[in-house]
Amino acid sequence: MTGQAQATLLGIETSCDETAAAVVVRDRTGAGRIVSNIVRSQIEEHAPFGGVVPELAARAHVVHLDAIFARALAEAGLALAEIDAVAATAGPGLIGGVLVGLTTAKALAAATGKPLIGVNHLEGHALTARLTDGIAFPYLMLLVSGGHSQYVLVEGVGRYTRWGTTIDDALGEAFDKVAKLLGLAYPGGPEVEKLAAIGDPARFAFPRPLLREKRLDFSFSGLKTAVRLTAEKTAPLTDTDVADICASFQMAITDIIRARTGTALVRFAEELPDAPPQIVVAGGVAANRAIGLALRQAADEHGARLVVPPAALCTDNGAMIAWAGAERLALGLTDPLDIAARARWPLDDLGRTGQGAA
Repeated sequence: MTGQAQATLLGIETSCDETAAAVVVRDRTGAGRIVSNIVRSQIEEHAPFGGVVPELAARAHVVHLDAIFARALAEAGLALAEIDAVAATAGPGLIGGVLVGLTTAKALAAATGKPLIGVNHLEGHALTARLTDGIAFPYLMLLVSGGHSQYVLVEGVGRYTRWGTTIDDALGEAFDKVAKLLGLAYPGGPEVEKLAAIGDPARFAFPRPLLREKRLDFSFSGLKTAVRLTAEKTAPLTDTDVADICASFQMAITDIIRARTGTALVRFAEELPDAPPQIVVAGGVAANRAIGLALRQAADEHGARLVVPPAALCTDNGAMIAWAGAERLALGLTDPLDIAARARWPLDDLGRTGQGAA
C-alpha cells in the first residue's frame, strides 16, 4: 500500500515492562487518529525488586499480550481481518519481551495475509508528535527515558541523525538510581520529582557534568555519585535531607537540560536556516514538570516551537508503534516475516541500512 490511501493498523509494544496494543488510523491526508490504546503496566511485578527484571517482563508479556491486543481490537470495534497491517516493536529493548511482541505480530500477519512492519521503538517516539500535533519535518527531538537520552535531528521517516547521547546512564536511569539509594519507592523518578517540589534546591551544590562543553552529549554518572557521597556524608537522613537532596539533584538536571537544549537549537538554526525551529520531547521523563519548564525556557529563548505529546503517549504505548507503522506503510515500507528482533538498534541506523535490514 503506497501513497495516501487510508490505513488502519494494529500496533504491538513489548520492549520493556508495558504490554501494549493499539489501533490507529492514518487518513488520506496523512493525519492520524487513535481508535484504541491499551497499556498494561508491570510495575507491581517489578516493584519488589526495585527495577525491571527481564525474565519476569517477558513472562508477563506472554501471559497478557493476547488479551491486550484482543481488547484493543474490541474497543476499536474491528475484527482482525479489518486491519490493513500489523506493526510491532522489533527493537531495541529487552530481547525476551521484543521477541514476544514481534513473534505475535508475525503470527497475526501470517494468519491474515496482512503486511508486517517491524518498528524501531525509538522511531515510534520520534514520530509521535506527527500523530498528536501534525508537526512537519524537519524537527529536533530530545528523547529522555529510562534507557535513552539523546538529541536527534528528524528529517523524515527513516531519516535520523543523532547529535548527542549519554556516555553513561540515561536520564531516567539516573532518577531511578538516585531514588533507590535514597530508599524511595519504585518507580523512582516520580518519587524524586514529588520530594523535589518541597525541598531546597540550593542546599547541595551538585556538579553539572559536561555543562561547559559544546558537544550535545550527556553524562549523569558523576552526578549520581555525588548524590551518593552526599547522602552517605549526611546520614542518617531525615525527611528534610532527602527532599533537599532530591531538589538539588533535579535542579542540576534541569540546568543541564536547559543549557544542552539551547546549544542544540543554535545548531539547528545554523544547519537548517530555512526551517522553522522546532523541538519535540519524547520518553517517560518528559512528564517531569521541572524538566518541562526548563525546556520551555530554552525554546522561548531561541524562538522555537516546543511540542510535548500527552504524557500517556510519551511513555511506551502501542499507538506510537501503530503510527510509525502507518507512516512506513504509506511509503510502501514493509518487512518480511523473518525480520529479526534486536536488543540494540540505534535510531540513526535506519537511515544507513533501511528498514527490513534488521
